[in-house]
This record gives sequence, structure tokens and C-alpha cells, in this order.
Amino acid sequence: MHELARAESLIGTIPDYPEAGVVFRDITPLLADAAALRACVDAMLAPFEGGFDVVAGIEARGFLLAGAAAVAAGVGLVPIRKAGKLPRPAARVSYALEYGTAEIEMHDDIGRGTRVLLLDDVLATGGTIAAARDLVAQLGGSIVGTAVLLEIDALGGRALLGDAPLQTLFHV
Repeated sequence: MHELARAESLIGTIPDYPEAGVVFRDITPLLADAAALRACVDAMLAPFEGGFDVVAGIEARGFLLAGAAAVAAGVGLVPIRKAGKLPRPAARVSYALEYGTAEIEMHDDIGRGTRVLLLDDVLATGGTIAAARDLVAQLGGSIVGTAVLLEIDALGGRALLGDAPLQTLFHV
């Protein structure tokens, strides 16, 4: 638990980024610290241990956490990317951000019934994670749960996700 507290202390706060009024949470100091990163990955995986076949990471910082988590769990990684970044997208979903709209895409690298653990860095309004869940479902996968490093409680994203299993390490 000590390592998780230290990991949380490494997350920086950048006001007015990427635009005025948005507070960006900088996880790069945490990522640069091996012990803190390992503690976070282990804690994100713990509730879902043995219950998933692949980890899906949401672009961009979710990739970093998902890659580490996939290696730690001994499973594969499936990227969920911003629209236009994949060479053979199989599905696309649009969603609302706290400061605009966006689209994400995914390849059809999972088979029907593949058990997917979804990872991202931040749960804000919930739009990105809800869209990622929709993508996985469109391609026949089954979300067993979602793990995030940080949840911004005031934005209410958890409400959009319903009762599906959610592991959050830190709250702001």
C-alpha cells in the first residue's frame, strides 16, 4: 500500500491543458518510476486475476498501462485507437469528451467470446470507456471489467458505466 500512496504522489496537475478550464493529470512521473508503475499495474489487475484473455488499452496513455498489464498477466494486448490511426479498422464508435467529441477504432483481433479487461489512465465523463466497451461488444468480445488509474469524481463518469466491474486506484 505504501507504494500506491507514493505512486499517487507522483501524478502531476497541469491546469488549462489541453484547453482552458481542463485540468490535466500528468502520469509520466509515475510511469518513469518502476516500483510505482509495478504497484499500480498489480493493483489494477488484482480484482480480475485469471478472468481475462487479453488487455485492451485505450489510446494513448492507456496503451502504456495496458502493455505493462498484459505482460504482467501473461496475456496479449489489443489497442483501441483514435479514428484514422489503424490500417484495418473493423469497428468505430463516436463519443463525447468533456471538451468535444471523438471517435475510436479497433481491429478485429479478438474472437467471439474473448474475455477483455479494459484499461485506461483516467475516468472522466465516461464517454471514452463506454465507447471502448461498445467497440469490444461489436467485435464479439466480452468486457470482464475496467481498470483505471485515476477517476475524476466530479465529472460523474462512473454513472455512465453502470454496474460493470470497475477498479479505480485513485480519486480526485
